[in-house]
Amino acid sequence: MSNAQSLAPSGTPRGLLLLLSVAVGVAVSNLYFAQPLAAAIATDLHAGVAEVGTTMTVTQLGYALGMILLVPLGDGRERRSVIVTTSATSIVALLLVARSSSILELGAASFFVGVACSVVQMIIPYAVDLVRPEERGRVVGGVMSGLLAGILLSRTASGALGAALGWRAVYLIAAGTMTVLTVVLRIAMPAREPAERMRWVTILRSLGTVLVSEPTLRKRALVGAFGMGCFSLFWSMLSFHLADLGYGSATAGLFGAIGVVGVFVAPVAGRLAVGPAPSRLNVLGLAVAGVAFLVFALGARSLVAIGVGVVLLDAGVQASHLTNQTVIYGMRAELRNRLNALYMVTYFAGGAAGTFAGSLAWSAGGWTAVCVVGATLAAFGTLPLLRELRRAPA
Repeated sequence: MSNAQSLAPSGTPRGLLLLLSVAVGVAVSNLYFAQPLAAAIATDLHAGVAEVGTTMTVTQLGYALGMILLVPLGDGRERRSVIVTTSATSIVALLLVARSSSILELGAASFFVGVACSVVQMIIPYAVDLVRPEERGRVVGGVMSGLLAGILLSRTASGALGAALGWRAVYLIAAGTMTVLTVVLRIAMPAREPAERMRWVTILRSLGTVLVSEPTLRKRALVGAFGMGCFSLFWSMLSFHLADLGYGSATAGLFGAIGVVGVFVAPVAGRLAVGPAPSRLNVLGLAVAGVAFLVFALGARSLVAIGVGVVLLDAGVQASHLTNQTVIYGMRAELRNRLNALYMVTYFAGGAAGTFAGSLAWSAGGWTAVCVVGATLAAFGTLPLLRELRRAPA
């Protein structure tokens, strides 16, 4: 066995785990830089708001495609090389965004930024693979804290840098940051060989088999999809509700900043999820999310009430999501990347469905209907867990 592979899980340095937490935060930021810069991009490229919005959607589509096509590679190839190669690809994609001279060029480059951002979902199972089973929840919580911090801070950083230096500079700085990160990851990460070397096509063909043969994955993915559905429903409709109250996008952005609560919830949820009855944490989290929609409905015209609801919603959904991931990473280690890919694709599909349901609810009954549908989705998320709850120890 090589020195790279002889690293005992119990001897994993804390500095490496911290690096991986920072890495996911930096990498995921690339998905969200464009959001505060949309108006500046539209002006510079002489494009409409809808066109720039389409490029942001294309970025998310690239991310989803990367998760299903690239993330499973970690189960059949040496994992460090897959991570480093994907990270290096993001550098090129970010530079192409910075030099885009048309909306079509921007869309194509943004798509590849999204694909390369799938490195985030490669790093998380890699980190879990480094530690003992009893440390799994702590590591998932810690790495996810980095991811949530990256999502939160990316919009603030890109907005400030874009105002000072221009939108292209944001992507040039991001490319430089990813260059440094890629080099550091290559030096610091130990190589991790898969249980069995497999061809890419073989890995992709096995995804259907994995989904059919793993009922726990299907159950957890469904729970995650409902949670993400109610979460996306709220955030996609909030700006419309605030507009009715006379507030603009700046106010909506302030509510987004309250999402920092998820950074603190993640480590706690990760530790609790390795207990004997993780489904209880799911139900508690989704119940808190349901209460959030009650607060949104009763305090519909109060910014304070909406703020309280945001804290409850974010904490509840993140607790359930982190529990699902901790359970999934505790399943068959040789399938870890494929399990994560299938879970995350289902999770994001739930978010897309929630956004669509939110638009229908808003058209049918305004904010009250949105709150009813959101609470309903949170309640439905508990249904796949009922049998597991009955078997849980007292």
